[in-house]
Amino acid sequence: MIKLEHIGIAVKDLQQSIGLFEMLLNSPCYKTETVESEQVTTAFFRKGETKIELLANLVTGGVIEKFIDKKGEGIHHLAFAVNDIRAEMKRLQAQGFVLLQEEPKKGADNKWVCFLHPKSSNGVLIELCEDIS
Repeated sequence: MIKLEHIGIAVKDLQQSIGLFEMLLNSPCYKTETVESEQVTTAFFRKGETKIELLANLVTGGVIEKFIDKKGEGIHHLAFAVNDIRAEMKRLQAQGFVLLQEEPKKGADNKWVCFLHPKSSNGVLIELCEDIS
């Protein structure tokens, strides 16, 4: 793993949350994006080397809605940048981590992504991400 790539935060209302985080960070949202495969809409902020991704449901009953119903709005996942996502998936699986998918899939911000099951990482949803070249 190279570095913490971003922190994902689950929100109920993306537009309201964009305004809130623009005030909080004193920085504009630099990108919004829909990720059909995850049924979410996202908004990205950058503060120095740190990126924050807000995630909101795209459809009723989606994964973010279920997360918020169970845990409330807040930190959803930690994403780590990797050079070779397939090699990192193989390494982590060999060490006993449970992957939520067998192959990387296209995620937000032009990345290949794979998630680790939170039960294998002390309750924290971990995302691996590699830039799509």
